[in-house]
Amino acid sequence: MNTPEAPLDIVIVIPVFNEEGNILPLAREVASTASRAGWHYQVLFVDDASKDRTWDEIGQAHQENPLIGGLCHPRNLGQSAALWTGFTWSQSVYIATLDGDRQNDPADLPRLRAEMETADFACGFRRNRNDSTVRRISSRIARWARRLVLRSDFQDTGCAMRVFRRECLRAVFCFNGLHRFMPILVAGAGFRTQEIEVNHRARSVGVSKYGIWNRLGRGIVDLFAVAWYLRRQIPHISPVRQISVDSPHVPHMPPPA
Repeated sequence: MNTPEAPLDIVIVIPVFNEEGNILPLAREVASTASRAGWHYQVLFVDDASKDRTWDEIGQAHQENPLIGGLCHPRNLGQSAALWTGFTWSQSVYIATLDGDRQNDPADLPRLRAEMETADFACGFRRNRNDSTVRRISSRIARWARRLVLRSDFQDTGCAMRVFRRECLRAVFCFNGLHRFMPILVAGAGFRTQEIEVNHRARSVGVSKYGIWNRLGRGIVDLFAVAWYLRRQIPHISPVRQISVDSPHVPHMPPPA
């Protein structure tokens, strides 16, 4: 339940670009799910400089529910940049993400949040995908490439539905393509990761923003940069001993004579 005294439990970050028809129904779905779960939550849409009425619809969603907010980029910077903006502006124990096209089902969020009892990062995988043949084939090729180059076999790093502890952000950095590699980078830093099967719905409004090159081609190019980084990544380490630093002692000085 949302009360002024309760700490902010979770912020749901949703990057969007030209999704005017999806904003209000998605905002209502997410808010309903979070309320039923009893979370102290906020929903944060990040508009990546849409050319339609997406920003106006975010404003309407805020009028309906003040726990729904928005940020708007001055120019189109991509999905990873929109996510990073949301991460930077959010203040919560946990962060959740999902796509703005309503293909991710917000009803799955509580199951991923429950994984935080034993994991640091929970990501969904779409076993039964309601996507085009091109997108499904692209994902299979990308998974094969990840196994080959990164020695990592996450089933579906392209699934945007995730819940994770804020400290996982120490394992990642902002670059164009982060959203595809975030589970791999987090796991590579030693955080506990878990994959959960999630529902995937057909897109009912709007069009996909991804094609062959900006999804498969660029993703494969990014593989080699991520492989270089993983070989040099310093794992997350929890200190086993600590000596707390006291406040500096300021000796009492006698007043001047």
